[in-house]
This record gives sequence, structure tokens and C-alpha cells, in this order.
Amino acid sequence: MNNLLSVKNLKTYFHTNNEVVKAVDGISFDMNKNEIFAIVGESGSGKSVTALSIMSLIQLYHGKVMGGEILFNDTNLLTLSKKEIQHIRGSEISMIYQDPMSSLNPVMSVGEQIRETLIIHNKLSKNDSKQKSINLMSAVGIPEAELRYNDLPKKFSGGMRQRIMIAMAIANNPKLLIADEPTTALDVTIQAEIMKLLRALKDEMEMSIILITHDLGLVAENADRVLIMYCGEVMEQADVEGLFHKPLHPYTMGLIKCIPKVESTVDKLYSIPGSVHHPTQLPCGCKFSQRCDKAMDICFKEKPELIEIDDNHKVRCWLYGRGINHEE
Repeated sequence: MNNLLSVKNLKTYFHTNNEVVKAVDGISFDMNKNEIFAIVGESGSGKSVTALSIMSLIQLYHGKVMGGEILFNDTNLLTLSKKEIQHIRGSEISMIYQDPMSSLNPVMSVGEQIRETLIIHNKLSKNDSKQKSINLMSAVGIPEAELRYNDLPKKFSGGMRQRIMIAMAIANNPKLLIADEPTTALDVTIQAEIMKLLRALKDEMEMSIILITHDLGLVAENADRVLIMYCGEVMEQADVEGLFHKPLHPYTMGLIKCIPKVESTVDKLYSIPGSVHHPTQLPCGCKFSQRCDKAMDICFKEKPELIEIDDNHKVRCWLYGRGINHEE
């Protein structure tokens, strides 16, 4: 069986000031072993909330999973005790956060932070855990790892700090690595180096990666399959080649159109009209309807279902729900 993770009808809500914020509202997807699965969308689409729900960390942000299942190797993570989930988190499932400086302890050496990750999940001696930490630093491309073991995070560049975060995340050979905007604060050259490192580690460790990003260019170069989210819902899901060759949802088309093209010269880059709705003020019908240039009357009144158009290509849009060709 090739399936590693199955998220089924996941609903994660926040309750604030007598209001309910439906940050993730019934999303479902399957993830295979040894693949890079991208989750894409603008800020506020529910990408990071999905990741925190999988990690069982959403309660730290005052959120709560209200329904659904998260099956990891056929075990529903939502039914596990706190002790059981702590055993899985950091060993079988790990996460890289988008801001390595705020994620690292500023007053503890990077080597000791990696070693701490090892000690929590393994019975290693002080010498063995230190040596493995140094080996991990070398594996992710930290030069002179033994000399830099005792350095504080502030002595490392942004790209090097992200490599430290990766070393911590892979320390216990996880089966699933969640990378939440792992290259956002980095320049293009460093971005490419970090993604090359993640791909190499994936192959070497036979690991699966969930890549959370708003950058479709990054997805095109690195992912196998992609899920497009908007306002807590799945808008489209496909393999990467199918998504870029034949995008179906107007939101996906807009995101692709936002990617700058080297060969073209324009006065102004394209942007999708409007902005993501406040989560407590979502429109009726399709949540993208008020920003969509293809919207019909039904789009403002009824919510479309997620339907399968081709093999492994699904879309939530009335352009297809009533048999209408989107190219007309």
C-alpha cells in the first residue's frame, strides 16, 4: 500500500468573541509515500492551520479540530492520547517552520538544540548524541560543523539557520516532513539550495514532504502533486503537470497568471482582484465568487461540490458542476 497520510473532511475552527472562524472547513486529501505534496494558497487560506492540525499543535493557537480524521499509516491521530502523539511528533512526523530565527532558541547553541531533539526520542549517550548532531549539521551542508556546534543561532545566516531547522526535523528519520513556507525569507539562490537539499533528503531517507507555500513557481519545480486552498476549502487538486497544463479553477488560473514571465515585458504585474475575505464574513455560495471573473448567478447562491474531472484532477467550481465548458 502506497498511502501514507489521509485527511478526511477535516474541520478546524477558532472560537473568538462569540464568533466561529472556520479556518479549515472540510478538506480531504491523500498523500503517497516518498512524494512531495504541495498545499498552495494565499495567506488566510488555511494552509498552516492544516499543518498544525496534522501535528496536533493547533490547540497551542487556541484552535480546535471539530471533525474529520487524520490517518497516518492507518492510525487516526485525532484519537491518540497526548503521550502517544508526542511520541509520533518529532520522530515519525516533523515540521519545519517558515521563520527559523523565531523557531530557534536564541540563547542555546544550535548543536545543543539538535541534540535535544535526539535525546527526547532516543536513548543516546551524551557523546553519541553530540556526534550525531555534528553529523546532521554536516549532512545539511553546515561547513565546519564540529567547530560551529557551540555557536548561537545569531551567528548563522538565514539560509544556514534554515538548514539547522532541517537538521532538527530529520534527526529522528521521520516518515513525513511538513515544510511550512521553508524558503519565504530567503533570496532566490538560497531558496534553490534549500529545496535541492530537501529533495535529496527525501530520496535518501525515503521520506514524504508536505510543502506549504504561496509560490506556484516553487511548486512547479519541486512537487509531485498539488492542492489549491482558498478560505479553508479545497478548490482544486491535481498532479503538478496536469495543474499547470490545464488549470480548471479560476482561482488557480489567477495564481498561475501572477507568476512573472522572464520573456515578457509588462508595466504592471497581474494580481487577482480583491483580497481574501475575513473568515467571519465569508460569502454565500462559492467562497471565491466575489473575486471571480467567470462567476455566474448560481456561484453567489449555492456552494459547488468538489468533483473529479479527470484521473486525479478534482475541482470545486460551477463551471464544471453543471456541465459547462470553462473555455466558452
